[in-house]
Formats: sequence, structure tokens, C-alpha cells
Amino acid sequence: MNTINHKWRLQSVMLFRILILLIMLFGMGFQVQAQEKINVSGTIYDGDGEVLPGASVIETGTSNGITTDFDGNFSLLITPGNSIEVSYIGFITQTLVIEAATSTLVITLNSDTVSLDAVELVAVGYGTMRKSDLTGAISTVSSDDLVKGVISSTEQVLQGKVAGLTVVQGTGDPSSGATLRLRGGTSLTASNNPLIVVDGIPGVDINAVQPSDIASIDVLKDASATAIYGSRGANGVIIITTKGQGAGTSVTYTGLSGVSYASNHIDMLSANQWRDYVRTNGIQDAIDFGGNTDWQKELEQTAYTQSHTLSFTNGKEDSGLRASLSFLDNEGIVQTTGLERLSANISTYQYALQKKLKFDVGLFANIDKWHPLDYRIFERAFNLNPTIPVYDQNGEFTEVGGTLYENPVEILTNRVADDKRHRLLGYFKTELEFLPDFKAVVNLSLEHNAHTGSGYKPSYAVMEGRTEGGYANKNYDEYTNMQLESYITYTKEIGDHNINAMVGYSFLENRYEGFGAQRSGFETDLFEYNNLGAGQDYRLGDVYSYKGKSNLVSLYARANYSYDSKYMFTATIRRDGSSRFGANNKWGVFPSASVAWRISSEDFMEGTSVWLNTLKLRVGYGVTGNQDGIGEYRSLSILGVGNDSYYDAASDTWKLAYSPTQNPNPDLKWESTEQTNIGLDFGLFGRITGSLEWYYKYTNDLLYTYEVPQPPYLVGTMLANVGELSNTGVELTLNANIIDGDKFTWDANLNLSHNKQVIEKLSNQVYETDIIYSGSLHGLSGFSNQFSQVIREGYPVGTFWGLQSEGLDENGAFILGSEPQKIGDVQPTLNLGLGMNFSYGNFDLGFTSYGSFGQKVLNATNMMLYDPNRLPTYNVPDDFLGSGITSSPTYSSYWVEDASFFRLQTVTLGYTFPVSGVFSNMRVYLLGENLAVFTDYSGVDPEVSTTGLANPGIDRFNSYPRPTTISFGLNLTLGK
Repeated sequence: MNTINHKWRLQSVMLFRILILLIMLFGMGFQVQAQEKINVSGTIYDGDGEVLPGASVIETGTSNGITTDFDGNFSLLITPGNSIEVSYIGFITQTLVIEAATSTLVITLNSDTVSLDAVELVAVGYGTMRKSDLTGAISTVSSDDLVKGVISSTEQVLQGKVAGLTVVQGTGDPSSGATLRLRGGTSLTASNNPLIVVDGIPGVDINAVQPSDIASIDVLKDASATAIYGSRGANGVIIITTKGQGAGTSVTYTGLSGVSYASNHIDMLSANQWRDYVRTNGIQDAIDFGGNTDWQKELEQTAYTQSHTLSFTNGKEDSGLRASLSFLDNEGIVQTTGLERLSANISTYQYALQKKLKFDVGLFANIDKWHPLDYRIFERAFNLNPTIPVYDQNGEFTEVGGTLYENPVEILTNRVADDKRHRLLGYFKTELEFLPDFKAVVNLSLEHNAHTGSGYKPSYAVMEGRTEGGYANKNYDEYTNMQLESYITYTKEIGDHNINAMVGYSFLENRYEGFGAQRSGFETDLFEYNNLGAGQDYRLGDVYSYKGKSNLVSLYARANYSYDSKYMFTATIRRDGSSRFGANNKWGVFPSASVAWRISSEDFMEGTSVWLNTLKLRVGYGVTGNQDGIGEYRSLSILGVGNDSYYDAASDTWKLAYSPTQNPNPDLKWESTEQTNIGLDFGLFGRITGSLEWYYKYTNDLLYTYEVPQPPYLVGTMLANVGELSNTGVELTLNANIIDGDKFTWDANLNLSHNKQVIEKLSNQVYETDIIYSGSLHGLSGFSNQFSQVIREGYPVGTFWGLQSEGLDENGAFILGSEPQKIGDVQPTLNLGLGMNFSYGNFDLGFTSYGSFGQKVLNATNMMLYDPNRLPTYNVPDDFLGSGITSSPTYSSYWVEDASFFRLQTVTLGYTFPVSGVFSNMRVYLLGENLAVFTDYSGVDPEVSTTGLANPGIDRFNSYPRPTTISFGLNLTLGK
């Protein structure tokens, strides 16, 4: 027993000793481990010096990590000599080797522009691409950056927003649209407007979509981006993506109400100034009618404008719906003008087959109503003696005999003019993921536009009405585009390799038709334009109608490849077959290729990330076409009815004769534009992003109607592809996040562009012309059959050609050169867009502006008004009396003015209310539009239309003033 107890005691002591030894060993282990770990702590900031809460700090190669607290602080135990990785979404990850404990570590993370771009998708035509993978010249404008305000034509939202894209609003008339030019015009007689694509549907009227429905706009500039649209891509492509259904349920109201007034006038002599002139010069036969009339202001009014949009969004995981209803009422600052627009759209989507199948349906519709303006009123307003009252003593419109001396208020009042336009755009889109990495898309669409015009001039109206015994007219025209767009895409990522390929087929059928009728000689004015049959005067040409159609069939393909997000390549090809083309050129092929190199991702660029966030070089080349100048049936021989008649012995009647009206041209084809583009995208200091572009465009086979000999031709003119034209330019785009604080932010954007256009060739061995005269001055007193411009090799379109003026001699006569020469052109040297946005707390302030510099305008209005023979019968501007001019107007450089300008487009001051509950957003704002124009141009407005060859850059009495508008707006959203 004692032996057992002794053994137990010995074993117990031994176990105890072993236990003590183990505890000591474990303690020594813990002590060693504690000695091997060190504490690293500090604070993490962004590039603006703001702390980054939630940033990740991890010991490299382990799961040992922590996130920063609300103040950006962290503390972590790591092994000495190891490194930590500090990361945050949207910022460049930093790796730091830690040798010793520290409590003063300060880490600044720079913005990772590449990472942000990588997830930003850009519409490229028949699909989207990551912005970081783009190889072509594409600019994107989000809905937040579009121009806001009283927008009566959708293209106005892009004014001053994209480098290389000019949006010219040549008049203040709310029913008139703007002109779009991207990197200069490429055609003499065809359309120079970019192709508009809405939700994948090409060739759409841009006003089918209202500004409130736009989510983003992508502008495809170079041929490597636009060649996928083949014979319609030469003038660039503007892709509009409308707002989607979103997640959750919300109702949004956006409203704007304001007043508009004329921002400028031509300062004519007042009645008292006219009387003083007559007395001072002792003019005995001058007639003072006793009135005191400012004829320009008599035509105008303070216009009230309102626009309202109500939208509903309901988005779920597998389905969604969005609908909106908009109303615009823009009275117009000239009486009887104005525009009313009612718009609606609805779109919905539905997923099926575990989200492998998706259906999209969309419908856009709007109705416009407006009253077209007789622009002759402006010339009369400048002509009439200011002492003539608007109404005589009997309350009737005052009438004074004389050429171009009709009462403009009577012209404006004594007539009825009503126009309507209906637009409808619908689509049904199906997407199917039928194999891994493969997706098929089929998009069926229909666009239908119809326009009705109606007018009546009563028998008592001074112009046309009295001479015609009442004059009525009605016209109707419509067109319908039916399209099928179908394509298959393949997308695959294999390690660092990214592949995207697409092949497709398109079919387009365009139908158009119209008719019109006019009649005069009405016994009563009660019918107005509603009973043309009541008119008793029948004339040849009183009734007309037309109809036609065209087809376009296309095959296309595109391949994109990128490696390690550093080296990118894109190739496209499209083959178009068109019924418009001649028999010998029914098909055209349009290829392109482009490459990009992300230089900033190379190893030799290490160490530059502190100031250089991204640097990418792009080079592209491609060929695109323009078929708009051909029109339907222009390659064929056509017979038409003329004014000649012949006697048909069989029926013993006289019949109208049919004769050739067009020569056939089986070689007729599209205009072809080759374009080379070199671009550089960059990001600096985590605050500035931008791009620099250089391009060269060369257009071959320009369409023009040439004179041809008879015989052998039956008709004296022929449409043919002959000329050549070039555009060379540079563009710069900058976006800066200047200040990004907790309370105060300041963002700015700037774009600059320069384009030089040259007509390289006009003739060949078959079709010859040395010079084409354009810019007609016909209709101006004393200028019948005179032209102000030339289309000539070595010069741009819109070149003013005339005598150089050296001013006035001592007698007030013009000193003119002996030989005509170039005296300016309508092409600007520089276009600029500038915008800034500020916010402080819940307040926001922003402005947009744009300008053009170096362009010339022929001030034909002043050329007519600065005539010493006008007084005292006609009126003259105030400053004419001090001009010293004593000779009659002669077209020369004296009247060709520098029309450079800078326009303060919009200024917005807003306040966003703190909201909760059912409201998710409430903002009120004050908006001013067209608040200031800085220019030396002496006319009403320096922004003169440059469309076409007839009168580009010529200001001739078309002086609908551009309004200044002050509005109050409200944005309100219920739900999420």
C-alpha cells in the first residue's frame, strides 16, 4: 500500500513537473511569438486629402487584415519585414514593406481611372464596350451633363458638349431645329448631319426622343468607330440610349415655367429721330404720319413657356417598366408663332429561361403643333417709316403704298397657318444566350413620321389674299422606316485575353409619299383651308402627289481583342447594297481597323502613378459612305409631264406631253470618306481626365449636278460622282474635379476643336467646272442674279468671293479693289465649350457656355439698310447717320464681318431639400438661358445658319430674335 502510494506520489510529481515544463515551454512560445509581431498603424487618405473609411489593410499573403474606421484610421499586428496591401474601390492598390512598428504611417491612395473606366460601358453600334477597351474616337455625354432648359429641338442638348461637334441654332423660332456638324461637312449636296441611332435603331429622327428620356449620348467621331454603319456613317454617328426601367418603384415629376423676351434688336431710327433728321436736312416732301412705332417690337411679345414631365418606373429582378408623359408649350417671342408638343413613351422588359432570354418593347410618340412664320415681316419691319401707326383712325391696319412696304403686323395677323407633325417610333428586341459566351439579338423597329401643313390668306389680306381672291393650301407628307437588325455576339475572357466578336445582317425599307393642293378665288373666307373645292380658279400645278421607296441590305462584322488591358485591336467591315446606287455600283464595302496601347500599364511607367493615372494611345483608319445625296431613282432615266401639250388625233383632244426629265447614270454611287485618327487619352493627378485627337478626312466621289451637252444627252444636267474634299482637325477635351470636399465641390469641363476644310477637286475628264457660284443675293433690291460665294478648288465651302473694300473715301464712297478675291469664309477656326458646376451643402450652381471664333458672316441686312437712298421713305439704323456712307450698297468685304462669339448659354442655381419618407428627391432651381453674348458682330445674332449651298453664313432679314429666358423649375421623386 505504501509502495503503491509512493509510486503514485512519484508519478504525480513527475506529471506535475512535466506539466510545469509544458506550461513553461508554451509560455516561452507565446513570448517568442509576441516578440515577432509588430504593430503598424496610421491613417489612409484619398488624393484630395480626405480620409477613406472602410479601406482594406491586409498583411500580404495572409488573411490577417482590418478595415479603416470612420476617420480612416487602422492598427494591425504583422510580422516584421512583411508588407501590407492597402486598397479601396476606385483607387490604385498600394503595397508597403513594414520593417518596424509605427504609429505615424500616412498613406495616400490615388484614383484608379483605368479601373473606373473598365466598368463604364459605351455604346459603339450593335452593342457596347468597356470604355477602357475603346480604340476609336468616342465621346460620351450623360443625362446629367446635357444642356437643360427650354429645349424645343433635341439636338440642342449637345450644344457645346462634345469637341468637334457644332450645333448651330440659326434662329430663335421655336419650330426650327438646329444644324449638326461633326468634324466638318463632307458633302456639297448631300446631308452633312450625323446618323442618329436610338436604342439600336439607326436613321431615326432625333426629335422622336425627348431630352427627359435620354440616359446618355455617345458620339462616334472617327471612321474606325462609324464604319460599322457603312454607307451612312461618313458624317459621324450619334447613339442615344434612353432611360431604362431601373430598380424599385418611383414616380418623378420635372417641371419648368418661365418667361422669354427678345435679347437683341437692330437699333432703327425712332419716330422722333426720323423727324429730327427731316428737319435738320430740310426735306420738304417727307410725310409724317403722326405715329411713333417700333415695328420690331410690334411683332414681338413676352412669351410664356412651360414644360412638364411625369415618369413612372417599376423595376424587378426579372421584369420592369418605364413610362413617361411630357408636355411643352413654347409661345415664341414673335406673335402667332410658338410650339406645342405632347410626348409619351413606354418601355418594358421581361426575362425568361433563367435570364437567358430577354424581351424589350418600346414605343415613343409625340405630336407637334405650330404656326409657321412668314419671314418677310422682318424686312418690312426694317423698311417702314417709324411715324406710320400700326392702325389707322378707323382701327384698320394702316396701308401705305410702296415696294416692300406692306404692314408687317397685318401680314402676321391676317392669315391662318397651322402645321402638325406626328412621330412614332416602336421596337421589339429579343436577346438570347443560346450557348456559353454567345448571344443573339434581333431588333424589329418601325418609325413613322407624318406632317400636315394648312394655310389660308383671306381675300382682304394685303399679300396674296387680295390678288388671289383668297388663297388656300394644304399638304401632307409621310415616311415610314421598317428595319430588321439581327446580330450574334461572342464574348470570352481567357486569362489576360479578352475577345469580343460580332456578325450581323440588316434590312431597311423606307417608304415615303405625299400630296398637296392649292386653290384661289373664294367667294367667302369662312371655309379658310377646309374646303379647297370652293376655290374657283384652276391652274396647272394646283395639285401634286408623289410616292417612292428605297431598300438597304447590309452584312457586317466586328472583332475586338485586348491583352492584359494594355494592347487592344478592333476591326470592322460592312457591305451595303442599296436600291439608290447605280446598276454598276449596287454594293459597297466599308472596312476599318484601329489599335490602342495603354502606355501607363507598362512596367517602365512605374513610379508615374502618383501624377499620371492613365495614358492610352489610339490609332485608327477606316472608310465610310454617304448615300443621302443620291435619293431614290436618281440613277435611272425618268419621264415627266411638262407644260407642253400635243394634239391626239385619235381622241380629238389636246394632251400633256411626257418628256425625259433625268439622264440615267448607272455609275452613280455613294460618297466615300477615308479617315485617319490618332488619339491620346490621359488622366492626371486623380483629378483631370481628357483626350487629344488629330484626324484627317478625305472624301472622294462628291455628288454634284453637272451641265452636260445635248446631244448626246437628252437632258442638260447629270448627277455624278466627281469631286474630292478634305477636313483636317485637332480636338481637346478636359474634365477636372477641382475640389471634392465634404461640403464644397467644383467640377469643370472644357472642349476645344479646330477644323480646316478644303475642296480638293471639282472636275474630271467627263464632267468639268472651274467654279460654282453660290450664296445667291437674288431677291435683295439691286442684286438680281448676283452671288456672294464660290465653290472652288483650294477653298472651303462657304467662301465669300468679291471685291476687297478699303473703306470710304472723303466723299463717302466705297474704295474697292479691281478684281474679285476671297474675302472670308463661314468655317470657324476654333469652337469652344465650357461648363462648371459648384455645390455647397444642399445648394448647387452651374453654367454652360460655348463659342465659335474666326468665321465670317455676310451681313446682308446691313448691306440693304445702310443705303442713303432709303431716307426719308424707308427707315435706317441709328448708326447709319454717323457712318459717312453716301453711295448705294455694293457687295464687298465691307459687309463681310467677323462673327466670332462667346455665349453664356445657361446659368442654374438650385437647392435640394433634405427629404425622407415617401420622397427620395426634391429640388427647386432658377434657370437663365442666353444671358449674354460677347461679340463684335453688328447684326441681331452672330450665330447664323451655315446649312447647304444656297446661303450659308448669310444674314438676310431672317431676324427672328434669339430669346433670353428666365425659368423656375421643380424636380420631385417619390419612391426609390
